[in-house]
Amino acid sequence: MRNTRLADIAKRTGYSINTVSHALRNKPDVSEKTKRHILQVAEEMGYIENAAASYLRSGRSKSIAIIVGDISNPHFAIMTKEMEACLRTFGYSAFVLNTDEDEELEKRAIMMSIAKNVDGIIMCPVQKTHDNIDFISNVHHIPCVLIGRRFEDRNLSYVICDDVNGGYVAAEHLLKYNHRNILFINAPSHVSSSRDREAGVKKAFEAYGVDPGLLKICEITLMNNAEEIVELLKKNSDVTGILCFSDYIALQICHFLKSLGKRVPEDVSIVGFDDIVSKFYLPLMLTSVTSSKTKMSVNAVNMLMNLIEQPQSKSEQYVLATKLVERESTIWLNRQDDSIPALKGMR
Repeated sequence: MRNTRLADIAKRTGYSINTVSHALRNKPDVSEKTKRHILQVAEEMGYIENAAASYLRSGRSKSIAIIVGDISNPHFAIMTKEMEACLRTFGYSAFVLNTDEDEELEKRAIMMSIAKNVDGIIMCPVQKTHDNIDFISNVHHIPCVLIGRRFEDRNLSYVICDDVNGGYVAAEHLLKYNHRNILFINAPSHVSSSRDREAGVKKAFEAYGVDPGLLKICEITLMNNAEEIVELLKKNSDVTGILCFSDYIALQICHFLKSLGKRVPEDVSIVGFDDIVSKFYLPLMLTSVTSSKTKMSVNAVNMLMNLIEQPQSKSEQYVLATKLVERESTIWLNRQDDSIPALKGMR
C-alpha cells in the first residue's frame, strides 16, 4: 500500500494541494479552522511527511546527530536524553551514533551524519587526532558543538565542566580524610578532560603538601578486560583511596574490589565523577563530583541552534561549575591523626 500523498488529502478535503501543504506546515495564510480540518483528515489517512521532500523545499533536514563514546555509559545516556528533549522544543529530531572511543568508528559516524543531511552535530570527540573534527569544521563546514571535551588548539564551540576543579575537590576529599596512598584511575591522556582532572588532582596534593610520589596514576579504556583491571588492583593493593575518572568506572572497581575480598568504604574509599548515582537507586551510593547535566545539555543545544541560524556567529565556550557530593563510598582513615595543613586560597 502506497503512502498517503498531499493530493490524497486535497481530494478528501476539497482544498487545493497548495492549501493542504501550507496547513500542514502551519503557514499563517490558512485559517485555524481550515488547518484543524486538514490536520484531522491527514491524521485519519495516516499521512507522514516525506523528509526528503521537506529537505529539498527548506534546505533543512530538522535532524541533529549526537555522537558519543559509549552509549552504555549512563552518563552519556542521561546527557543524550536531555539533549534530545531540548532539541524537540526547537522542532528537531536526533539520532545517536556510538564510537566506542574509536577514531575510525567516529569517522564513519560523521560520514553517516553527513549522508543523512543533518543540520548540525553535537559530539563528544575521541580526540586521538584532529582529523575528524577538522573534517567536520573545515571540509564540510557543518555546525558542530563539542560536549564534555575540547580541543585547546581549535576555536570551536564547546560545553564542558570545570574538570580541573573537579579533580581538585575529589582528591581534596580523600586527603582531608587522611588518605595518602591514593590510586587515580584515569581515562587516556589524549582526552582533554583526563588531562584537566589529573592537573586538578596534582594541584590538591601540592596544596596539602603531600608527597606526589604517593599518588599512583593509571589509564584504562573501554578495551580493558576484567582480568586486566583485577591485576591492576592487585598490583596496588596498598592503596586506601581510589579516584575514578567516572562513576561508570568507579562502580566496576567496586565490583572487582569485592571479588578480591575488599570492602568499600571500610577497606578502600572510592570517589567517582559525573554523579550518575543521583539519577538511580544503587546498592552503593558513590561519593562523586557533579555538575548540571541539564545545563550542559541545554547549553550545547542552544549553541548549536545559534550556529545553524547564524552561520557566521563566533564560537562559544561554556564551563560549568563542579562540586563534590559526599555519600557512602568514602570514610575517614585513622581519624585520630587528622592534622592536615589548611588550604591557602586555592579556589
